[in-house]
This record gives sequence, structure tokens and C-alpha cells, in this order.
Amino acid sequence: MARTKEFDPDAALQAALELFWRRGYEATSMADLVEHLGIGRASIYATFGNKHELYLKAMDRYSEGCDPFILAELSQPGPALPAVRALVRRFAAEAAAPEVRLNGCLITNTASELAPHDPDAARRVEISWEHIETLLHSALVRAGAQGELPETRDPQALARMLLVLLQGVRIVGKASSDPTRVRDAAEQALTLLD
Repeated sequence: MARTKEFDPDAALQAALELFWRRGYEATSMADLVEHLGIGRASIYATFGNKHELYLKAMDRYSEGCDPFILAELSQPGPALPAVRALVRRFAAEAAAPEVRLNGCLITNTASELAPHDPDAARRVEISWEHIETLLHSALVRAGAQGELPETRDPQALARMLLVLLQGVRIVGKASSDPTRVRDAAEQALTLLD
């Protein structure tokens, strides 16, 4: 008869996500995971696979938690441009907030730490970015159709520019102690929507 798990896999995955998010992939050892999750190495392997597989599962969990908020923000009925502006300002405020700033964004962190040499991590980063870009593009197309966005603006190019800005805001916000740097950049970028 198979033994039942003596831990909650969902809680363990969340704990792993938080540790990877705080420390990064390379700086987190299996010994760190064993200690932080409070479960044995064999249980981690049996439930999640190796460290890399656990990290990818943590990335998936992170994306599942973040993406619905962006969808909800950008798909509200009514004018679309205020929602886009609010999203950009939220990213800038979060990037400058001390409690968020130190961890940054797990997807952005992965893009700089693992994506250049890890195809599985790179694919997840790209999926996340494509999703955000698509949501921004849809909102900007809607803004154009509602007369909020000048006809001379290209919604696809603007969506890409905003995606790059949002990722840059996360990196600069994590490394800089000057919150005005990311706020000023966000506000300047938003002038392109006028």
C-alpha cells in the first residue's frame, strides 16, 4: 500500500516559490529547499522532481497568480486607456515599494538569470510576456475603437513598448533605491498614449 503524503504539496510549492523568488534559482540549493519546506529531499523529488522541475512548477504557480489580475484590470467595461495607465502606474509603484522591490518579479528575475541558457525557463518567460502584450494590445485596440487613442498610434507597437517598459521598471526598481526613477519613466512613457 502506498504511503500518504505527510505534507501539503500545494503549501510546499508555495513555500518553494517564495524561496526561489526571494533568493533566485542558482542561490537556492536543495538543502535550502529541504530546510525551508520542512520536508525530506526524497519527498521533494517524489512530488516535484528535481530542483529545476520544482522551479518551473513555481514559475507556473507565480504566473497563475499574477495574470488574472492583469486581465481583470485591462478588460473592465468602459474606457480602456485609464485601465492601461493604471496598470503601468501600479507596476511602477510596486517596483518602488520597499517590500516588493527586493524580490522584484519572478518572471523578470528568471528572464535575466535563467532564460539565456534554459529553454524551459525561457519558454515560460516568453509565454508570460506574450500574454501581457496581448492583453495590452487588446486594451489599446479597444481604446482606439472608442476614440481614446489617436489614430496615428499603433496599438501593437505601443503594447510592445509598454511590455518592455514594465519589465524594465521591475529590473530598475529592484536595483535602485530612487523611486522617482521608475515613476518618472512610467509617466513619460504614458505620454505616448496622448
